Amino acid sequence: MRRLRPAHLCRSWLFLEGANEEVLAHAPQSGADVLIQELEDFTPPALRPAARALAIDLYAAWRSAGAMVAVRVNPLDQDGMDDLAAVMRGAPDIVALPKVAEPHHVARLDEAVTRFERSYGIPEGSTALLPNIEFARGLVQTGAIAQASRRTSACLMASEDMAADLGAERGPDGAELAYCRQRFLVECVAANVVAVDCPYTFSDAEGVAHETRWARRLGYVAKSLVAPAHASIVNGILSPGEDELRRARRLVAEFDAARAAGQARVELDGALVELPAYFNAKRLLARGEAMQAFERGA
Repeated sequence: MRRLRPAHLCRSWLFLEGANEEVLAHAPQSGADVLIQELEDFTPPALRPAARALAIDLYAAWRSAGAMVAVRVNPLDQDGMDDLAAVMRGAPDIVALPKVAEPHHVARLDEAVTRFERSYGIPEGSTALLPNIEFARGLVQTGAIAQASRRTSACLMASEDMAADLGAERGPDGAELAYCRQRFLVECVAANVVAVDCPYTFSDAEGVAHETRWARRLGYVAKSLVAPAHASIVNGILSPGEDELRRARRLVAEFDAARAAGQARVELDGALVELPAYFNAKRLLARGEAMQAFERGA
């Protein structure tokens, strides 16, 4: 039986041109945890029928390669319903919806996905939803959007559309989106869903590494991508390293020993370790163990 990678262990979410068969066929080689057939911005309207026709065989191939299978359909008041009618035959694990600005956008998608699950014999409720937050209006309602459907276990923030909506000047350092990314993370954590960081839309490896390290420092565990070559970089940064795990084990052990000796906290490498740092270390260890267990097939 196929094992689905839990949303909180999906580090890299890769958008791919929906009708580019060569790119789609080679996508699993990127190592991205989630492969997303993108039927909106990356697929011109004239190519959408051909892209939809790929879904059944494409998704089966991606599953066989061990990836999570996702598709981003168009807004439902545009080509989205036609997209769903075709791609749901391939039973994607996740359906992403762009331009989500109101909770009812997600509720309508939930209803449509439920209808297609019933029509195509897919276990009802098995398809997850991924609302894409691309406008200021959606950003300030992220919490309500995240809670509009039980199917939603993650939300994703866009970069280009968000910057355009704000009238911001886009740059490789991402300074224009710093507040949005922090606000989005807070909203998702409060709603208990995974926050998928916006994509780095420049080609350099150094830039995506810098941006991903900054995202991780904020608390992100997932990032979207538009370049297959960036997947391994993102996966590496968003996976706990052995040095980090060793330090976390040491912190937990020394804090436990201090508490057993009646002390409130412990000094470690010049830092005064209190309960929040202790809990963060334990969360890091749990994440590392969960990733290792998944890779082992446990």
